[in-house]
This record gives sequence, C-alpha cells and structure tokens, in this order.
Amino acid sequence: MIILVRRITAACALGAALAACAAPAQPVRPAPSATITAPSAPPTLAPGPGGLTPVFKNGSRTHGRTVALTFDADMTADQGARAAAGEHFDNPGLIAALRALKVPATVFMTGRWAEQYPEQARSLGRDPLFEVANHSYSHYAFTDDCYGLPTVSGDRMRADVERAYAVFRRVGVPDARPYFRFPGGCYDRRALKALTPVGVTAVQWDVVSGDAFATDAEAVTRQVLEGVRPGSVVVMHCTRSAAPTTERVVRAVVPELRERGFRFVKVSELIGS
Repeated sequence: MIILVRRITAACALGAALAACAAPAQPVRPAPSATITAPSAPPTLAPGPGGLTPVFKNGSRTHGRTVALTFDADMTADQGARAAAGEHFDNPGLIAALRALKVPATVFMTGRWAEQYPEQARSLGRDPLFEVANHSYSHYAFTDDCYGLPTVSGDRMRADVERAYAVFRRVGVPDARPYFRFPGGCYDRRALKALTPVGVTAVQWDVVSGDAFATDAEAVTRQVLEGVRPGSVVVMHCTRSAAPTTERVVRAVVPELRERGFRFVKVSELIGS
C-alpha cells in the first residue's frame, strides 16, 4: 500500500512537471491604466484687492533670463470699410519671421481682427508656437481719453470681452488664453471691476517697443534692446498699416537677445513662474 501511494505520487509529480514544460509561463502584463490626464489650465493670477481683476506687468527678475514678446492684432469695430478698401491690419510676414526664428509669442487679438482674418486667427490658435489672448472685440477704450480711441460703456465692457472669445471659438481658435489686454493699455478700477466675472488676468507690459506708427526700425530695435530685463513683457503690434517696421525689428532683436542669453517664452510661462 505504501509502495502504491509512492508510485501514484511520483506519477502525479512527473505529470505536473511535464505539463509545466509543455505550457511555458505567460508574461504578466500590467492592467491598462484607466487614468486620463486632463490638460492643465493656463496659469492666472489671484484676484486683486476687493476681488478686482489682477494685473500682470512682468515676470520674475530672478528666475532666469526670460522675455515674452507680445503682439497686439488690432482692428477696431468700425474699420471694416478701411479693410475692404485694401488697408492691411494683418502682418503675415511678421508671423512667418517668428516661425522661422522659432520664437514663441503671445498674440492679443481683437474679435474684429479674427472676423476679418479667420484663417490667420485659426492658424495662430492651432500653432503650438503661439498662444492667442483677448484684446476685446471692438478695440474701444475702457477708459475716457485713451489715445483718441472710441470708448465702450461700463455696462458693455464684460460683453465686449466675452464677444471676442465667442468669435475665437467660431473661427476655430481652440484654446484662447484667459488673458486680456486693455485697448491702449488704459484701465481704471471701474474697468477692473467690470471684468471680474470673466475671470481673466489683465496683461500689461514693462517694455514699450514704440513700433506703433514708427518708420525707423533701428530706433525701435534700440528701444527694445535697451528696455529688456529678465522677465520682461514687450508690447509690439501685428498690424502692417499701423506698425510697418515690426518684422524688421523682430529679425534684429531676436538674435541679439539670444546672444545675450535670453530665452523667449509665452506670457503663460512668465505668469506660471
């Protein structure tokens, strides 16, 4: 009896061993992850005193030699006839230069500009080199006495900004940033309060390029190079008729600043740092 049990046990052990050899072990594969990482929201500033819209002028002076070139794509609500007559409020040569030089930039675009140049707006909005931000729909001033611009009434300020975002979505700009630049850079407490519900960060600048209506590209270039510091935001324009020298300025400024050790970033990176 003991011998029989031993034989059966041996047979079972042999069979198990043969089965193991005949069926090699399969590699263990981890279960597919069910977690999908959502894209992070663009950085913004916390509301200012009293919950007012926060204002950003420049980034850190100590976190590296970064600089943001920003371009206002200006067209006011009443300039359609001038565009129809042949005036150029766009600047494809400037955008081509930025792409050729591989310079990331932030374009503050009016809704009226996006309506006039929907293909260019869509191209900018879908190019990872750029980010599109809000410059109002109408480019009317949010204060009185702002460089002769027409004014938008206080009860229409929020609607003017929201209308621009609606135009961006309609023309195919997929992810306009929650950043707003006041037309002419003019704002006051009333304007900041009016835009609080929109949830934007107002973006100003610390370097005025002087390219608006300029004809001397070398003078504009000098002004930019003399003004840039780490964390600077430079304001320029993407409008051929009103800023005809900007492409030449960019082609001169970019290599010089790179030679000085500066790295070009979008406004979102400056705010996030």
